[in-house]
Amino acid sequence: MIDVQRMPDHREIAIDKVGVKGVRYPITVLDKDHGKQRTVASINMYVNLPHEFKGTHMSRFIEILNEYRRAIDIREIGGLLRDIKTRLDAQSAHLELNFPYFLTKSAPASGAESLVDYDVTYSASIDDRDQERTSMVLHVPITTVCPCSKEISERGAHNQRGMVSLTIRLRRFVWMEDLIRLIEDSGSGQVYALLKRDDEKVCTEWAYDNPRFVEDVVREVALRLKDDPNVIYFKVESENHESIHNHNAYACIEVDKEML
Repeated sequence: MIDVQRMPDHREIAIDKVGVKGVRYPITVLDKDHGKQRTVASINMYVNLPHEFKGTHMSRFIEILNEYRRAIDIREIGGLLRDIKTRLDAQSAHLELNFPYFLTKSAPASGAESLVDYDVTYSASIDDRDQERTSMVLHVPITTVCPCSKEISERGAHNQRGMVSLTIRLRRFVWMEDLIRLIEDSGSGQVYALLKRDDEKVCTEWAYDNPRFVEDVVREVALRLKDDPNVIYFKVESENHESIHNHNAYACIEVDKEML
């Protein structure tokens, strides 16, 4: 049969990434407390396409993924990338996995346990020199109490839920739990799935005693990461879903140590 994808394209324009998106698949990730955790990822897979070819073979992405089925492990991503690159005759290959990661959290007073999910995106690529590059994005919910509101109000202070997004590249493996805790400690308080009345009292008073602007949150995270020799690059963003304002508050710090 005629291989249409390998037919020449007269426009002679190379494509940086071409592939498939939104493939849902079971994966395994490392869990600090339990060794491994199984979850389900939405997977995007791409390769580059030289200017002389009309298209890539989309079905091969799924074929390769099927060969790894139920054995997709974050630690084995390098092998999967090399298979994609080789089988699709490409110079570079890229993989993105977006998945929920679950932690068991104990309420601060009652000790009641519940699962809290965190949104994680793990990205990996391999270039024409067989060099691998990986990064991770963590989305961690927090609570914040407004320092200004606390300072000027006779009673209470307005508070809100915030979302911290941390994009990070590392030289060596770091537990996701440690990064999540670092972020949660940078806000006014943590978010839980299950709280009793005694827990709500503790959470409310703790947050009130630790007011933070979005500026404070990103600075606290940056302070913990900027001198860590294992951190190559980080971008920390904090966005508050304001409770009394008709807008969100936002702050961002980005540091690329390779550019310093």
